[in-house]
Amino acid sequence: MARPTIRRVLLEVSRQWLQQAADGDMAIETVDLYIQISERFDVFADAHGIHRMDDVTGQLTESFMDAPGHDRHDNITLVPKDGTRRQRRSALASLFAHARALGMTQAVPLLDSPPIPRPPRSTGAELTDAEIEDLQFHSERGMPATRHAALLALLLSGLGSAEAAQATPGDLDLSLASVTTEGSTRTTPRTCPLSPWAVRALRLRTAYLAERRPGRRRLVTSDASTRYAAQASVGAGFNDIARLSEDVKSHLPRFVITRSWH
Repeated sequence: MARPTIRRVLLEVSRQWLQQAADGDMAIETVDLYIQISERFDVFADAHGIHRMDDVTGQLTESFMDAPGHDRHDNITLVPKDGTRRQRRSALASLFAHARALGMTQAVPLLDSPPIPRPPRSTGAELTDAEIEDLQFHSERGMPATRHAALLALLLSGLGSAEAAQATPGDLDLSLASVTTEGSTRTTPRTCPLSPWAVRALRLRTAYLAERRPGRRRLVTSDASTRYAAQASVGAGFNDIARLSEDVKSHLPRFVITRSWH
């Protein structure tokens, strides 16, 4: 069997990313970013004489993550920031994970890649009622076909990102306005109350999934995603909502949901 080129794999994986965006499981902005990064990686690999996915090594991916680039003002940056390197790593990880799932490669070049350090976690910022209302307003765009309102409803009700990522319609008791979680590595199993807005958002989402995507289990992430990828997807989804909000995006870098609001 012919070994596919990076370009051919990217075309196939891009279709999957776009489908995930259409299903509301991935922001189209993330898809655009991943495609741009992967296209740059294809050019980078070609310049190093590597054209096929199976030939990509950990050394090549590390070199790509550390390669000079351009900032948002199109100025050359000789040493990329950690945020840029994390974006590159995330895009490549998704590219290779999907390629392996499609049977187009067995390469795992990021397997031994060391983690990219993150800044110390913020203690969080408490949202005002106005900020909550602004987030809710922007999350409703495209609902219930998009996941944003349901995702925000779970987070504002007190679920952590890992818990929200695994939530299913079976965890909801909308008649009692509550959601039950099995917990995560940092949280314990519990039942959290839902606000009237959260009940409405989650009722619309569950009805939509039951009608349009029967058999799907998770409310706001893809059933095929690993726990790690699903949790990361929840964080990306909340960031997408916050960036639409004028009230919240000004302090987005320091924002962390630390409690529930009703």
